[in-house]
Amino acid sequence: MIRVLHTEGDCVEWAFPADPSAVRRARAKVRTQLVEWGLEELADITALLVSELVTNSLRYASGPIGVRLVRPPEPPGALLVEVSDPLPDPPCARTAAPDEEGGRGLQLVTEVSQRWGTRPGGERSGGKTGKTVWFELSLPG
Repeated sequence: MIRVLHTEGDCVEWAFPADPSAVRRARAKVRTQLVEWGLEELADITALLVSELVTNSLRYASGPIGVRLVRPPEPPGALLVEVSDPLPDPPCARTAAPDEEGGRGLQLVTEVSQRWGTRPGGERSGGKTGKTVWFELSLPG
C-alpha cells in the first residue's frame, strides 16, 4: 500500500452526512472548486470518480463522508482527490458482470487515474477511525 499525505499546495475539504444527497453535493463542490482553480478540464472526470467513491461510502459506511482536493504548488504535478469514511475496511475491486448495476466504481478509478490507493484512518481508543481512498489525476498542460 502506498501512503500519500500531501501537505503542500492548495487544499479544500468538505464533510457530508451519510445521506444520498451527499453524492450530488460532492460533485457540485468538486466542479466548482476545479473551475475556481482553472482546472475545468478535470472537472467532469473528477466529479464522476468522486461520485463513485462517495456512493461506495454511502453503501457500506454509516458516518460522515469527507472529500478533499489538493492541488500541487506548481505544475507539473497531479491533483490529489481523497474520499474518507469511518469504515476501516478497504474497498474491494471486482469485475462486474455485464448485467450488474454496480461494481464498476473502482474499475473507473483504476482506468482513469494516474494512481490510486487506500490508507487507514488514525487510531483512537476505540480502534481504527476509518479509511481514505485516494486517486491522482494528471494536471492538464
